[in-house]
Amino acid sequence: MDTIASLFSFITTPVSWVIVQFHSVYGKIFGPDTGWAWGLSIVSLVILIRICLIPLFVKQIKATRAMQTLQPEMKKIQERYKNDKQRQSEEMMKLYKDAGTNPLSSCLPILAQSPFFFALYHVLNGIASGKTIGVINQPLLSSAQKAHIFGAPLAAKFLDGADTVQKLGASLTDVRVVTAIMIILMSASQFYTQRQLMTKNVDTTVKTPFMQQQKMLMYVFPIMFAFFGIRFPVGVLVYWLTTNVWTMGQQMYVIHNNPTPGSKAQAAYLERLTKHVEHHGKIRKRSEKDIVKAIVAKGRERNEFERKFINSLSKAGLAAQPDGTVEKGEAVAVATAEDGTPLTDVAPKRQQPKRQTKAQRQSGGAKAADEPGTPSTSLSKSDEPEDAKPESPTQAGGAKKSASQPGNGARSKAQSGRKGPQRPKSPSKK
Repeated sequence: MDTIASLFSFITTPVSWVIVQFHSVYGKIFGPDTGWAWGLSIVSLVILIRICLIPLFVKQIKATRAMQTLQPEMKKIQERYKNDKQRQSEEMMKLYKDAGTNPLSSCLPILAQSPFFFALYHVLNGIASGKTIGVINQPLLSSAQKAHIFGAPLAAKFLDGADTVQKLGASLTDVRVVTAIMIILMSASQFYTQRQLMTKNVDTTVKTPFMQQQKMLMYVFPIMFAFFGIRFPVGVLVYWLTTNVWTMGQQMYVIHNNPTPGSKAQAAYLERLTKHVEHHGKIRKRSEKDIVKAIVAKGRERNEFERKFINSLSKAGLAAQPDGTVEKGEAVAVATAEDGTPLTDVAPKRQQPKRQTKAQRQSGGAKAADEPGTPSTSLSKSDEPEDAKPESPTQAGGAKKSASQPGNGARSKAQSGRKGPQRPKSPSKK
């Protein structure tokens, strides 16, 4: 660890200068030799570094979003080359290159902090050894050696022996207890941060190398912090615990206000946004308008949660506009397709006539034959002209047989039991 820290000795002077400036401020409040003055100086150093890294964090978020948009293409590549892992990896890397993103972008904030971390380790190691380093002169060195955080010296380590700890004016038990608690908190905060990302802010419908990487980091980082934590000075543990808490809070803010599409966090966010819009009838925040604008622009490519959001607005008589605003529509819910796209100028469905049973058709045909002036709807052959050829006995018999069957559309006069039209009687002769 000392060898690695010496590689970043070129920024030791800037880091030590920042700590001394913060110490001069807190020393006037808590006293120059107290652990509060030196401990808060390290915490302020972390906050200053993280504020400077916010643009890099924004870039990380954009890279993560780009990875999410590539997931459908990743799924196609996985299905196409599921039996050829090498070709699958080559196609994935080609896809990343074309999209201008990288799965390792999520590690950028950690890599950017590493030089400051090792520089701080180099400074605290010099304090423990009694050596002046950077802008920390002999009076500041003596003050830092007297500083204790909850009974543990600023430069003490978990693996230090009793003699080393006694030289710093503390007991071995206090150092072991304080460092053990800080190591546990540091590892637990790192694990919770990664678990929150995996369970709430990742689209789990597609298995990608990005997800595998995040899952690996969820278990690897806490183990690494626990392993190296026993070799870190108390001041470095304060630094890393502070940056973990900052990262956790920063990620919670992003997940709550700008979740990943297709994740559980997006479902919860859109549900809250739906209730807000239904209550106020409009969208106020610019970030909310940007999210609604992106959902409207997707069209048929919306996921399940986004379609549910559009349908909920339609049922409430509202419609999302392409600019991200929401306007009131008719009171009646607008008809929507399966993807949530409103349907306009929908032609009414043609109602099919109700199918009649065999008995209804027979009775209907009989009634039509009985009513005078009504054309016959029977399917039987109409009367032939007089000059038609006479039927053979076989055909006549078949015709009689078919006429006698109950399935015939019109019954004969004899079967119906009614008399046909009669001739008028001649006047009686008196």
